[in-house]
Amino acid sequence: MPSVVGLLEQYELAARRRVDGLLEEADRVQAELAAAEQDWQEWAIARRPVDTVLAPGDGNTAEAEATADPQNADALSAARDAAKPKPQVPVWRQGLAWSVLSVDYQRILKALADRGWLGQGPLTCEEMAAAFGMDVVPARVEALRSKAKRLVARGWPSRRRAGSRSPAG
Repeated sequence: MPSVVGLLEQYELAARRRVDGLLEEADRVQAELAAAEQDWQEWAIARRPVDTVLAPGDGNTAEAEATADPQNADALSAARDAAKPKPQVPVWRQGLAWSVLSVDYQRILKALADRGWLGQGPLTCEEMAAAFGMDVVPARVEALRSKAKRLVARGWPSRRRAGSRSPAG
C-alpha cells in the first residue's frame, strides 16, 4: 500500500506538469497574439495613405460623386468607420513614450508610477478604481484589470505579485 506522502507527491507532480503545460501554451498564445497584432498594425499603417487620398475636401471627384447619392454616402461613411483601427496597446520597447497609448492606459501607468515613486508598493485594481473616482464594483474593477493585463502582456508595467501592478523599468 502506497504511503499518503507518496500519493500527495504524485498529485503534486501531476499538478505541476499541468501548470507547466499551460504556461507553455500561454507563452505560445502570447507570441501568436503579438505576431497577429503586428500584422494588424502593418495593415492599419498601409491603409493610412489611402485614407488620406480618399479624405473629403481634397478635391477627389470620385468621392464627390459618391456623396451626391445619399445611399452611397451612408455606405462610404459606414465602410470608413468600420475600417478605423480600435485603440490598441503597442508592445513596449526602449524609447517608446506613454503618449502612444490612449488616455485610459496613460492614466493607469501614471497611477502605477506615482505609487512606485512614492514607495507605496504595488497597486490593486480595486485601489486604482477608487483612485480614479470610479465605483468599486466588479464591472469597473474588471475593466481596469483587463486594461492592466493588456499593458502587462505588452511589457509596459511589470507584474510583481498577483493582483497588483507596478511601473516597468
